Amino acid sequence: MHRFNDARIDTDVFLQLQDLASVLSGDTNLKFEYNYGSFIDLIDMKLTASRFWDNTPETVKTSGLKTDVFLRAIGTLKYSTIPEMKSYVNEIQEKRIPKFAYQLFALLEDLRLEELIKHERPGTRKAFAVRRSTYQHFFETQLNVNATRSFPLDELFCLIYLQLVSETPDPSFPKARVEQLQKLEEIKPYLYNVFEARNTADITKITEHIVFKATDYEDTLNEYFIFPISHIDRYEKNTLFDELTRTDPLANCDFEEVDQENSEYFDQEFSTWHRENKNENRKQNFLQFELEQGTKTSILGGGARETEDGDQAVAAIQGASGQSKKNDYSQMEALEKEPSSRGGNGTDEYGEENKAAVKLDKMAMPPSREDIEAYQAFVKDIAPYKRKLAKTIEKTIEHKKNQPRKDLVFGRLSKKLLPIVVDENPRIFYKKNTDSNELDAVFSLLVDCSASMHNKMKETKRGIVLFHEVLKHLKIPHSIVGFWEDANEVKEDYQPNYFHRIHSFSDSFYHQNGPKIMQLEPEEDNRDGFSIREMAKELLERREKNKFLLVFSDGEPAAANYDQNGIVDTTLAVSEVRKKGIEVIGMFLANGEIEEREDQTMQNIYGRERLMIPSVAELPAHFAPLLKKLLLKTI
Repeated sequence: MHRFNDARIDTDVFLQLQDLASVLSGDTNLKFEYNYGSFIDLIDMKLTASRFWDNTPETVKTSGLKTDVFLRAIGTLKYSTIPEMKSYVNEIQEKRIPKFAYQLFALLEDLRLEELIKHERPGTRKAFAVRRSTYQHFFETQLNVNATRSFPLDELFCLIYLQLVSETPDPSFPKARVEQLQKLEEIKPYLYNVFEARNTADITKITEHIVFKATDYEDTLNEYFIFPISHIDRYEKNTLFDELTRTDPLANCDFEEVDQENSEYFDQEFSTWHRENKNENRKQNFLQFELEQGTKTSILGGGARETEDGDQAVAAIQGASGQSKKNDYSQMEALEKEPSSRGGNGTDEYGEENKAAVKLDKMAMPPSREDIEAYQAFVKDIAPYKRKLAKTIEKTIEHKKNQPRKDLVFGRLSKKLLPIVVDENPRIFYKKNTDSNELDAVFSLLVDCSASMHNKMKETKRGIVLFHEVLKHLKIPHSIVGFWEDANEVKEDYQPNYFHRIHSFSDSFYHQNGPKIMQLEPEEDNRDGFSIREMAKELLERREKNKFLLVFSDGEPAAANYDQNGIVDTTLAVSEVRKKGIEVIGMFLANGEIEEREDQTMQNIYGRERLMIPSVAELPAHFAPLLKKLLLKTI
């Protein structure tokens, strides 16, 4: 789990909600977010769920968040009409109680949409039942609070909700004030019309009548619901679904005046091309493109124009069937639109969160005398761990080397001949292993060099030295890379991510390179998902059978525009890399005690493959068994 405004969020649920938003809306660009209320925004392409569900039990929370997505991705997107809502918003701005008016419309429209969704998708009924039960209990509690504190319009709002969802026509509210109960009786005829409302226009009329009846109140103090559409003033179509699928009109709207009587009409049949009717001598046909800018004409659909010499420039169109043999002009527009030479990688390869991230390598310098002395001190400290670990691995290799291969169909005859009698196809031969079983493995160690590592980096280096010394002794290629994002250089479309190259696969055996580890220092932010994917690329180029990526970290990812979705993006990165055959292990470094929240965060990202280290001073003691476990898997 990770936290949003100190509320614990389950990453698995977050990903489910993201999938729901994408699938139900039909647009993969629509991103899911947690927010203070539930709304949909096609300008910034996001759909949000309310933090109202933060303090509910897990089963209730999941159902509640899903219903928020159902209401926006199915209901508001397809069944709420924008012109009616825009007109209502303009009308409400002149009222004395706009907060009440906005919330009342959101409530009534959601109740209408809920019934449509349950009818269209019966599988949502259970989640909506949980939603209604939870809100009913909430408003019963709020009713008592508002009545006690003398918040009359808030009290009336609670009464409206409870009246609408009540299973009886005349529920009793013994703790409500008489004034609000009388007002409820006045507006009941309008409330009953909600169940017969067929569209957004009906809901706006009902809401306007109720708001007019409540104009003698002061506005509500609490905000229970928010308006379901953000930036509504910028939409032009009838529904958000139309907005989602709209195409821009022509830049100009003038018409060419044409004399239809004197116009010529050519009726010519164009056959399709395939291998059987290939004709090299026939006149070629070309696709015509719709213009985004130009003058509208009255040309008839059946009138095809003759081909021209200029058509050859656009004849080379690359389709799905294969690569065109002609010139490809598709990159011309992209080059013109490139914002600046310092922009990001320009692709969505790693998702929207990493679109502006740029990889920058920083090579380690030759070690100084201080680096060498500090390194030698660490080597002396970790020597017992190194000897024990290396000895265990070497013994295992030797044992496997000398252990004969049994149950073969040919070779040396075994002393155990019982299978001749028992088995139909007996395997009674064996062979001795003559070749050593080498460790067919490669490792990458990715070290978080964010600013929060300031008081942990020294001890972290001790664990990295152990890692390097053991693998160097066993002749296993490995790389050591520190990563961080430079917050001082971040621009809107440029997020520099540095990779401090301490050891590469090719130089990891060099004895004089070990002290370079001492050059790792805490820097700025950390964009873990991007860094993990980049290191995985390098590992995939290796020929070794067993590939391991170890990530040293001391907490949640934190970088520019990465706070809320950082953990989700890192979780996705780990999942993607594991699917490619790389084993990813997360190692968490605490400050003396591991909090439950920290363990949940690491579990969400790395699952079982995580190592939680209470104190960096204990790093070698915890790291050695992990390294042993991984190495034994490769033998």
